[in-house]
Amino acid sequence: MAEQSLQTETPNAPDAVARLGEAKKRIMAEVRKVIVGQDRVVEDVITAFFAGGNCLLISVPGLAKTLLISTLGRAVDLTFRRVQFTPDLMPSDITGTEVLEENRDTGQRHMTFRRGPIFTNILLADEINRTPPKTQAALLEAMQQHQVTVGGQTHHLEEPFFVLATQNPVEQEGTYPLPALEQDRFMFTLLIDYLPRDQEKAVVSTTTARQPDIVQKCLDREELLKCQAIVHELPVVEPVLRYAVALVSHSRPDHPKAPEFVREYVAHGASLRGAHYLALGAKARALLSGRPHVSLDDVRSVAHIVLRHRLLTNFRAESQGVKPDTIIDQLLEHTPAPESTLS
Repeated sequence: MAEQSLQTETPNAPDAVARLGEAKKRIMAEVRKVIVGQDRVVEDVITAFFAGGNCLLISVPGLAKTLLISTLGRAVDLTFRRVQFTPDLMPSDITGTEVLEENRDTGQRHMTFRRGPIFTNILLADEINRTPPKTQAALLEAMQQHQVTVGGQTHHLEEPFFVLATQNPVEQEGTYPLPALEQDRFMFTLLIDYLPRDQEKAVVSTTTARQPDIVQKCLDREELLKCQAIVHELPVVEPVLRYAVALVSHSRPDHPKAPEFVREYVAHGASLRGAHYLALGAKARALLSGRPHVSLDDVRSVAHIVLRHRLLTNFRAESQGVKPDTIIDQLLEHTPAPESTLS
């Protein structure tokens, strides 16, 4: 059974903050019944859920991305659909299409909209870079406005709505890299790596035995929407906002205060949406940790997952093996804390 619904409190109310932290603990506990390890990835996805953002997950096949996302959907009692992106996938295969139907009693014909798999709470876009840009673009409107337009008619998606897309970093033949515009729509980019040996052994032991469906609903859709409202309403002090904006602005090579390593290795820096997601992700981090205020550490904790897909490196960086994460590490070292927060 789900816990009693969150009340419409101000985000600074201790009870509301405590319930957000407790909601995270309950979801993590349910996910750990099925998923071994990957605690940081699970926490990052939960952070995106409470912030209302989309995620891009990058890993080789077979690391339980689908199982992780479907388990989260069951724990939060959300509908879940998976679409395998292929070169022949059409936009209408995702959004839906209008079909001509005939009334058997009257003989009259009319157009009826058949909903596609995008009409769900969680959409897993598996191997999103396997499909042409025309089909990739079908997700843009849904990710930004939470609606789709078919045949001149706008159809709104049920809230909450999340797109969790996956990419395989190994096989690049026959793929269509995501345009920067579409990558920018994702709040986080998460890298999933292999498990340590002891955890991998536990996975093999668990998956080769017959296991009952033990994941229980611990949060319903209405409670999640109220949690999202609390996250968005949480105020952020001006110095912390200044720090988030400074991190993003310093990532742009044409900025007057951009450090030398940015001018040397970055072709295009992070957009304004990057600063927006830094602040929003920091808000969610703080509240899910049981704190009613946002600190600089909260901003730093989401810097890599927010910025790594927003920094477009140049040829020099690629030839020297300089990754976006390395540049972000240097950005965090280069950008000082605002003076009013040092005390």
